[in-house]
Amino acid sequence: MPLTIADNELRAWIRLSLEPELGAARIRLLLSVFGMPQDICAASTGSLAQYLDPGLAARLRQAPDESLQSAIDASLHWLAEPDRHLLTLADPQYPQALYELSDPPPVLYAHGRLDILHRPMIAIVGARSATPEGARNAHDFARHLAQQGWCVVSGLASGIDGAAHAGALDAGPAGGGTLAVLGTGIDRVYPPAHRALAHRIAENGLMLSEFPLGAQGLPFHFPQRNRLVAALGRGVLVVEAAARSGSLITARLAGEMGREVFAIPGSIHSPLSRGCHVLIRQGAKLVECGQDIIEELRQGSLPGLPAAQPATAPAHQTPDPDAAHLLHALGYEPTDIDALQGRTGWPIDRLTGQLTLLEISGSLERQADGRYRRLPG
Repeated sequence: MPLTIADNELRAWIRLSLEPELGAARIRLLLSVFGMPQDICAASTGSLAQYLDPGLAARLRQAPDESLQSAIDASLHWLAEPDRHLLTLADPQYPQALYELSDPPPVLYAHGRLDILHRPMIAIVGARSATPEGARNAHDFARHLAQQGWCVVSGLASGIDGAAHAGALDAGPAGGGTLAVLGTGIDRVYPPAHRALAHRIAENGLMLSEFPLGAQGLPFHFPQRNRLVAALGRGVLVVEAAARSGSLITARLAGEMGREVFAIPGSIHSPLSRGCHVLIRQGAKLVECGQDIIEELRQGSLPGLPAAQPATAPAHQTPDPDAAHLLHALGYEPTDIDALQGRTGWPIDRLTGQLTLLEISGSLERQADGRYRRLPG
């Protein structure tokens, strides 16, 4: 259960977090000097001025102005609803991993199931403009990891993030669930297209935000969010990323904090594979399935890792010799029908018939440009 906070303490935490000139580092300094947040607000101007600008010290000794009081009241109103929480640095439910940061958020707004915070976590990140294959990989890796008891952490962004959250949710109530770290206030959904997904996460997982209610998705918010994603996971998987992207920053932060970094390789012709290839050259673990990640983390002897579950059978099998021959000819790059006919030497009716059967079985798909692409499994 979350810590029950007295009203004056709760208001003090919210007020300090809303003071625009204060910031996480100064709040931690003041807490180390004065104790609890209500003690900071009760300290004399002279005492506060030893650590703060005199104008800010004087303002903390005064009652909140109308704008600040309105924001405090809005936060209290939001927190009054079920499954909504304020986690503070003094709360035992505050994520322990975030204490490793130099600037852990003084408060976190949480919406959903707090028991999610006690599960082992793996972050999955990647490109917003993900390819269909990248989105499928994110979904399938996340579902597998969640089925094995891992909570999947991501940032609710378009593309890879959204697919990862959805995959973890699709593992069902017995899975490890998912945690979304927002770059906005917790009462906002960005991008708006993920509103339904955010509702699913709030009901079956957990959403966290260090930003005040109403905060919009400003550009500098997302690097702040990414440091939390990197810290929360015991490792981070990058599914797709351009050579210069926020996902690589998240991976770098994770590596600096001693987390494992994993990357899925892709086509050398795809711009969204280049970031993953950069990470692999720099020492990230190349992974081809979710079990690769589980085994790598288990080798590290981390405490509290979920027990391995029995492996499931492959999604699709192709004992038919014609099907196997065609899949071999297709390889792992999108290929048009003329090239496939040249590789197989088959007449067009035999080729199209076999392509149709494999498409129905889920072994391949026809892309919008008419080329065929092999699906994992």
